[in-house]
Amino acid sequence: MTDKHYYEGVGRRKRSTARARLFPGGAGKMTVNDLPGREYFDRLGDYDSAVSPLRATGTEKQFDITIVVLGGGITGQSDASRHAIARALLQLNEELRPQLRKAGLLTRDAREKERKKPGLKRARKAPTYTKR
Repeated sequence: MTDKHYYEGVGRRKRSTARARLFPGGAGKMTVNDLPGREYFDRLGDYDSAVSPLRATGTEKQFDITIVVLGGGITGQSDASRHAIARALLQLNEELRPQLRKAGLLTRDAREKERKKPGLKRARKAPTYTKR
């Protein structure tokens, strides 16, 4: 499969990084870290989130997709995959930009977990105040 021409995109979300490769002329098969897409993203909504750029542009059954995703949790990986697929679609056809932009698929969600501060239980939660 790697000898054919492909379009590549890199997406990120939280601590996850995904590299997606779109192979034109496929049957809509998605592979994530050498597992079928539905098997890897088995939680409700994660697979649908990952393939939403294809649905937004009406190109669901036109590509075989391979994704290598590292770091973070499953939902972060799903969102990173969505971002990577959207960027790969732009490599293929720049005219898809308005559709992807309108669906909010090109903007990188930069929110990450805030670091824990000394003396606090979490980033902002303080221990309970006791008078005595």
